[in-house]
Amino acid sequence: MTFKELGLKKEVLDAVASLGFVEPSPIQQEAIPQLLSQEKDLVGLAQTGTGKTAAFGLPMVNQVDFESKKTQGLIICPTRELCIQISKDFQAFSRNFRNANIVPIYGGASIDTQIRQMNRGAQIVVATPGRLMDMIKRKRVDLSQVNYVALDEADEMLNMGFKEDIDAILSNTPETKQTWLFSATMPREVVRIAKTYMTDPIEITVGTKNASAKNIEHQYFRVNDRDRFDGLKRIIDFEPDMYGVIFCRTRRETAEVAEKLMKNNYSAEPLHGELSQAQRDRVMRAFRKKSIQLLVATDVAARGIDVDDITHVINYNLPDEIESYTHRSGRTARAGKKGVSMLLLNNREAGKLRQIERIINTEIKQVKFPTGEDICKKQLLQLIDKVVAVEVKEDQMAQYLPAIEEKLAELSKEEIVKKFVSAEFNRFLSYYGNSRDINDTSSSSRGGDRDRGRGRDRRRGDRDSGRDRSRGDRRERAPRGDRRERSSRSDRSDRGGEGFNRNVDGESTTLFLNVGMKDFSDKGHLIRVLCQEGGVAGKNLGRIRMMDNFSFVDVAPKIAGKLLKGINGVEIEGGRKMRAEVSNQ
Repeated sequence: MTFKELGLKKEVLDAVASLGFVEPSPIQQEAIPQLLSQEKDLVGLAQTGTGKTAAFGLPMVNQVDFESKKTQGLIICPTRELCIQISKDFQAFSRNFRNANIVPIYGGASIDTQIRQMNRGAQIVVATPGRLMDMIKRKRVDLSQVNYVALDEADEMLNMGFKEDIDAILSNTPETKQTWLFSATMPREVVRIAKTYMTDPIEITVGTKNASAKNIEHQYFRVNDRDRFDGLKRIIDFEPDMYGVIFCRTRRETAEVAEKLMKNNYSAEPLHGELSQAQRDRVMRAFRKKSIQLLVATDVAARGIDVDDITHVINYNLPDEIESYTHRSGRTARAGKKGVSMLLLNNREAGKLRQIERIINTEIKQVKFPTGEDICKKQLLQLIDKVVAVEVKEDQMAQYLPAIEEKLAELSKEEIVKKFVSAEFNRFLSYYGNSRDINDTSSSSRGGDRDRGRGRDRRRGDRDSGRDRSRGDRRERAPRGDRRERSSRSDRSDRGGEGFNRNVDGESTTLFLNVGMKDFSDKGHLIRVLCQEGGVAGKNLGRIRMMDNFSFVDVAPKIAGKLLKGINGVEIEGGRKMRAEVSNQ
């Protein structure tokens, strides 16, 4: 099938041809004809890197009236990087329409500039929820004429606390619009979005739901936490041609890992939410040009990284949301190329490994860290290959050869080779010469892990079933009126919103924050800061009570310490620093 057979206008086909697109990808073949021929909502599922942006971008550009200055198309996405990437793609798709104006709206950039762009008339807006809400409140964006809304990475937007903003944004759009949702995974959150915001949507699935791309090789290493960074270095040193992304859980860990790598003379830079937009743009430009070999990033910051030649993805730690592994691994093996996704795991994380395998429907193979001897041999041969491949510029070298030969006159051929190699190679020899084995062999048997896991599950199941029976007895004895009274005490207005309290079961830890309504426009704004700066998932946040100058937030006990560490000292608007502590209330 060709793009011409999909029913696109000549202007769009010419733009596609100029971009070098030869034939549509499977998701494009399935989605584009549906979106052009039917006025229905649509859910499109396909692995990352298979062309989902063009799958909804080309039909939207094809159907928008660029002679009008009204905003007719809206794409909502979770991060600045993804917003910038999508807007660039749309600008390329619409290059042959004379009056086309595609405006990206995102935080961290000048709002005045974005307002001026909107004032010129924007037929299509690509936006992050927070900045778009700000523009709507300022009456600088009019969505009343929108015909098409695309939700990209909707699961991530919910996880970051954007539910209230999405509700408010969509309430400003006509009921007659078409809503398109495209995603690499189909977790419960996306199912809920489809039910909430869409009417009898068409569902297109290319491949298997939540599956990983077939051309990605998945590996995991067993390592003690104390050896995690040394393990990372060994992987990098054993793959001298690596061009990769290293994922960390939090912005703080991202900065620390990147700093350690740079101190050890690796070509690395961090990408996280604490950087300014100008800094993030600089890092991404350098990474795309391959001036940087390694990008160390958080999940949020890395959404929107669309680079075709990434060879490796390294999960320095597991993501908080297991489904995020699919998005992480999808940064490699794009555009039909091959790639490797690696996990560094300690013994406690074996259960999560099996969850990931079920989600991606692929076995993740255990591999061992290379030994010091392996690394030295690999680096030495890499050096020799580079020497052999070097172009010798005879004319320019001729004038220096007599002096060089005089300097080397007393050395044999073998001595010259040894000294030359040692000049480049001694640091590897000295570092790895007597290095120890860092592979965690305490539970190297995968089957053993599973057997022990099943044993724990059985014992836990016995205990849980006993508790369930006792709870059931108590529930049966409780008078119905008491149950109604307890239910009525639950004030939903204090909740962080659907999705933020459902997993804070039973016990919770209450945190006191020195910020409140004077600092944040609403609970959604506060939730986003907690998720982004604290490196936690929105589902672990419970009831939120905001006063003028302070707030109380219930959180899952398991993430309280991590959240406190992440948000304490964070500077908010006005120069104030956020402070948080466990409350005794």
